[in-house]
Order: sequence, then structure tokens, then C-alpha cells
Amino acid sequence: MAKPGRGAPPSLPYACPVTPAELSRTVLRAVRRAVDEEALRAPVPTRVRVERTRPGGSGDYACAVALQLAGAAARPAREVAEILRDRVAGAPGIGRVEVTGPGFLNFTLDASADARMREALVHEVLARGARYGHGDALAGDILQLSHAREVRAAVTAHALRTIARTQGALVRTGCDGSPDPDWARLGVDIEATGEAAASPTVVRPLPAGAAASELLERLGPDAVRWGLLRPAGHDRAPLGDELLVQSAGNPLFLVRYAHSRARALTRGAALLGFGSSYDEDVDAPALLRALADYPEALAAAARHRAPDRLARHLEDVAHAFFDFQDSASPLPVGDEKPSAAHRSRLAVAEAAGTVLAGGLSLLGISAPEHL
Repeated sequence: MAKPGRGAPPSLPYACPVTPAELSRTVLRAVRRAVDEEALRAPVPTRVRVERTRPGGSGDYACAVALQLAGAAARPAREVAEILRDRVAGAPGIGRVEVTGPGFLNFTLDASADARMREALVHEVLARGARYGHGDALAGDILQLSHAREVRAAVTAHALRTIARTQGALVRTGCDGSPDPDWARLGVDIEATGEAAASPTVVRPLPAGAAASELLERLGPDAVRWGLLRPAGHDRAPLGDELLVQSAGNPLFLVRYAHSRARALTRGAALLGFGSSYDEDVDAPALLRALADYPEALAAAARHRAPDRLARHLEDVAHAFFDFQDSASPLPVGDEKPSAAHRSRLAVAEAAGTVLAGGLSLLGISAPEHL
């Protein structure tokens, strides 16, 4: 069906050697080896961050660890990067390692490894379900979030508490005044008073300009939460009837409809007598990239105290899902018989639905099976 209106998780047994998490561990091992061999004198970091290469960059992944180590090593970052490059090159699944700019390591995967990574990604999403993307980026952090007696601040603090906990943080929320009873209808609960911590993080988005009761009466809880969380905290929250429009122009509808379509594909396949199984490589680069980037989007939302980052990423997943569905149907068309291609596409669609449902849940928004 066409788009409406327009036609660090733990390693799993099946994981290939070049998932982003394993690539991070490969770089970390190279740092330890360089230090052990006294080619580099610097403290070994506890973790190394590997990211998708940004537009215009080189390779599939990039890492800035050399810039991080340069000061302690008393060497130029490019020189540190070259030391690490020599110890990473030739690792399984890595086709090429380049040093670019002031000292970035850029990794290009070999073609067969890239296909295995896509397979591992889909398996991982489906195996971890709602916990896909949960990690330890904030492990050991203790956060006390304090907010004013205002509905947008309360909803934002509640969402941040949920998101930060997915990254291992210990979080409590507190209100500067007595909570509004109507917040409970938005899923907001308060666990502590504002003075529970000496230096709490204060959540200060622009006010909604209306009380919870008035917003709930006009829009209902799902639209209210999306309307309050989707804009960045420094932007005004649009809370008009556009949140209720059932078209692709309404991002909330787009995301929830993409989820319901993914579930409908599973039901349709069952009626045709087949299920999902990633048996052959699927050409869906935008969607698979959006799924692979979801853990980092979730971690970034936690680190920057910005639930809007998660909401925007769900929009990216939804757009990519509809484009994928339009170009390669997971269900047979016409006289086609179900094939390995259909089973594999269905697995990708189900992975997209899993990510959309998980992300909406973290924002406190329902993900209906039928919409």
C-alpha cells in the first residue's frame, strides 16, 4: 500500500563480526594492543564510539578515538590514527581503513560482510523486541529531574526518565509544586519532590500554554504527548487539530500508521500461509540504515535530554518503511507465489514495526495494531 497521502546491545549468537558494537570492540582491542606494544602511551578508554559516516564522509563507519587520545599520548591525532589503522586493518569483515581529516578512522566493510551485517541487524531487532536499542551509555549515572508545575515540563521529564533508564541511568523525577491530577491521564507520575537532590537537572521546555485538562479534552492523550514531545524544548509546541488529521502530513499519524501497516503485513502473510525469515539479502538501504541507527538515536535522546530526537527518528523509520513497501512488497502480487524474497522482506517490515512500537512506547504513546 502506498504511503497515505502520496501513493549497545549485547552480542547475539548469530551476530557477524562487523556489527557496530563489534567494530567498536575491534578498535578498542587495537588501542590496547598499541598501548601494550608501547607504540602509544595513553590510558585505554572504557569504550570507543563508532558511528555511521555522515553525508560526504568516507566509508561506512567512522571513529574519532584518535582525537580523544592525542592529548594524553602527546602526539598529533593523525599519527595516533595511523598507529591504530595498522592494527585494525585486516580484521574480519573490514575491507579498508582510512585516516581522514585531523585524525578520523574511516572503515569500509567488504560486500559479503555488509550483507551479513544486514542479516544480523534484522535478527537482532526481532530477537530483542522492545528492548532493541537499550544499552549502557548512561550506566552508573544518577539523575534527578526537576520540573515546574506545567504540563509540557511534566510530560518531558517523564519521557526523559523512561528514555534515560533504557541506557542504564538511575532516574527520579520531582515537581516544584503539587502535581496536577490530570497528569495521571497522560501517564505522568512523580516519584520524588523537587528537593530530593541537591543539584537536580531542571527540565525547562517552553510552556504548552494550556492546562492538561483542556489539551486532553481536545486531543486525547496520545496526540497531546506527541505534540508536547516532538518539538525541541526551545520551540513552541503546536497543539492544534492538525495532530488529529489522518494523513502523511501529520507525523504522529504517519508513525502509527506505519506500525499498523507492518502488523497488517504479518497478518496478510499468515493468511497466505507463510511467515518471516531473513533468507536472502534485502535491498532496503534507507530502512535498514534507519533501523541500525535507532540505538544511537535513543542514546542521543538520553544524553542530550531531548525526547524530540527519538520522535524525529521514528518519523525517519516510518518514511523509509513506506518507501520500502512501495518499491518491494513483502506480500506476493498477482499470481506470485510466496518466496524467500517475500519472507525476507516481511522480516524487514516486522523489524520496522518492532522499532516503531518500541519507540512510541518510550514516548508514552500507544501503537495500535489497527488504525
